[in-house]
Amino acid sequence: MNDPLSVLPNLVKENDKKIVLLVLDGLGGLPFKGKTSLEVARTPNLDLLSSNNACGLLDPVLPGITPGSGPAHLSLFGYDPLKYQIGRGILEALGVGMKVEKGDLTARGNFCIVKDGIVTDRRAGRIATEVNRKLVESLNKEIQELEGVKITFKSGKEHRFVLRLRGKALSAEVSDTDPHKKGEPLLKSKSKSKDESARRTAGIVNKLTEKAGKVLEEMDEPPNGIALRGISGYPDLPQFPEVYKLRAKSIATYPMYRGLTELIGMDVDYKPKTSQDEIQSLEESYNDYDYFYIHIKKTDSYGEDGNFEKKVEKIEEVDRFLPRIMKLSPDVLAVTGDHSTPATYKAHSWHPVPLLISSRWTRISNVSAFNERECARGNLGRIPSLYLTSLLLAHSERLDKFGA
Repeated sequence: MNDPLSVLPNLVKENDKKIVLLVLDGLGGLPFKGKTSLEVARTPNLDLLSSNNACGLLDPVLPGITPGSGPAHLSLFGYDPLKYQIGRGILEALGVGMKVEKGDLTARGNFCIVKDGIVTDRRAGRIATEVNRKLVESLNKEIQELEGVKITFKSGKEHRFVLRLRGKALSAEVSDTDPHKKGEPLLKSKSKSKDESARRTAGIVNKLTEKAGKVLEEMDEPPNGIALRGISGYPDLPQFPEVYKLRAKSIATYPMYRGLTELIGMDVDYKPKTSQDEIQSLEESYNDYDYFYIHIKKTDSYGEDGNFEKKVEKIEEVDRFLPRIMKLSPDVLAVTGDHSTPATYKAHSWHPVPLLISSRWTRISNVSAFNERECARGNLGRIPSLYLTSLLLAHSERLDKFGA
């Protein structure tokens, strides 16, 4: 793949056109009783837009590669996920408002249930956020420092939390402790290099995991362990508003997506708690920005839970919001997902994601609905997510001609 960031900055020009990118996390699915969640969902507004505009499929990274949310989103924003690899930890940390300095390490954490060393539930039944805060309060009280490294926990939503390590000679070259699926042993962190700082960091992570488990076992709540992933420091990235000459706003309810968009320089609205709040945020700030990223999380959560019906309901809810977006008359509207999370598979998958682009300059795909099967017939074809941003810029007349 060609890196858009090596080409686009020299072509981008400014104007007053508005771009809205609506991302339904984990949108793509697989058939259950012959139909996917999108095919079952009643989506008259999305279907009408699709029939009069351009449709296709996106590959988040490469065909056959199952992406994490971080690389999948970077690709949507025009950053090559193979070149710009960012740990989940730093994204979560920024997303929950944690202050991170150069030299710090961060990790995304799950409260989990462990039995005889085996992780039986990676999300501890998706405990309530109030319970999460109680657990984090105890961990911060009981574990403040290990081997001269300061330890800080911060609550996220439900079972999620963020860990920050602050001290000298720390290395991100260490492996996760999260096995990434239930029924597997809770892992020991290992050094990925021969560097002494990496070996020391892995040792601290393992001691911390053991000590946290003992603290949790003393509490009257389901979780009795923690699983860490995406151990990472603060990276340097090209800034989205500068590269694309766009005043960009990020509207999301979940920390990771707020963190990622803050990292690339978007203005982040930290207030929304529901999809309704997100649409209201768009409406209230519509005159102040050129580009809006709106993230819908629950389509992914229900997919991971294997809840086909709830995923259908969430898609239908988003469809009901669509007229409010269209009432604003965006010059370009794109609707897609960052990756597929089929409810039948209960996890992220490698399947391509439906894409709809609406603008006055689209060719008409003449499809009958917005779903995987119909979008596969669309005139955009099957393309890497990496090229979505250049398409949005082109449709908003923000790109000059390349070459003589």
